[in-house]
Amino acid sequence: MSKPAKRYLILAEGKSADPHYGKTARGVLRYSAHPTVAILDSVRAGETQDGIPVVGTVNDALCFNPTTALVGVATQGGRFPPAWRELLRSCVAKGLDVENGLHEFLSDDPELADLAARHGSELRDLRKPPAGLNVPTGENLELDAQVVLTVGSDCAIGKMTVSLELDREARERGLRSVFVPTGQTGIAIAGWGISVDAVVSDFLAGAAERLVVEGAARGDLLWVEGQGALLHPAYSGVTLGLIHGSAPHAYVLCHQAGATEIEGFLGHAIPPLSELVELHERASLTARPARVACVALNTRGLAEDEAQAAVAEAEADTGLPADDPVRFGAGRLLEAVLESVDLRTGTLQAER
Repeated sequence: MSKPAKRYLILAEGKSADPHYGKTARGVLRYSAHPTVAILDSVRAGETQDGIPVVGTVNDALCFNPTTALVGVATQGGRFPPAWRELLRSCVAKGLDVENGLHEFLSDDPELADLAARHGSELRDLRKPPAGLNVPTGENLELDAQVVLTVGSDCAIGKMTVSLELDREARERGLRSVFVPTGQTGIAIAGWGISVDAVVSDFLAGAAERLVVEGAARGDLLWVEGQGALLHPAYSGVTLGLIHGSAPHAYVLCHQAGATEIEGFLGHAIPPLSELVELHERASLTARPARVACVALNTRGLAEDEAQAAVAEAEADTGLPADDPVRFGAGRLLEAVLESVDLRTGTLQAER
């Protein structure tokens, strides 16, 4: 007997209003094809978010008929706070499947695994790498599909969002476009992918290659979700592995408007966007030099005129098209990407 269509209860205890630590919840709410019927956050119980009721307990959510509880928060170190254990038990005991994007795998927990078996629940650890990963084979250079990778000046500035907005715009224009998920939120949204930050470093580029190979079986224009940042003192390795493993034809450079320093790392300055363009182009796989096609700005928190000024400044600094695809639409950025890559051959149309 097949399971009913997926209906999410998003677990966002204490974080549903937080745009950083609640980003999984927000991403799924905005982009998932599966409906969210309730959000669990006892701090905001009785409120609504995007028209969806916020409840205080799992029991309170059952009247909305969820099938799957999704861990919608990011925590320090990717571990569950102690208070979450009872919350997870409650979900499983009510027969809900659980999708978990943290580094702590629920399927490896004997107590929760036994409870799930008894109640017919499935524990899905979105960050658990698949078996058989290895180094790249070179297949990434032989695909017919065109690959675009989002890169950024920092972490958590919207690389996934930009990829999804560009994919949506491309599909609306009738292109065989595919969002390629590389993190737990993207996997929850798309229903497939590999969370590359949980892959052994030697096999990270191989995992990225596997993703673009699978993406090429799904469509012709691949938007690979970026992770980390080449500038980041902690997370630069995942970015370089994605660059070399996905072997993109073009980049979209993402930046938080007004940011001058890596968040949480005092003294680690963000250089001008023009220098970031050069940095990423020089870091490309030598067998496939890629160009930055455009700049995607995150102008959240800026007034309308300030956002427009930030876009104009980015264009002046880089000589490239720039825009905020969430605020102003993804059309101009998509046009820039399509113009930078010959979709018939995958070769760059013009050198700058």
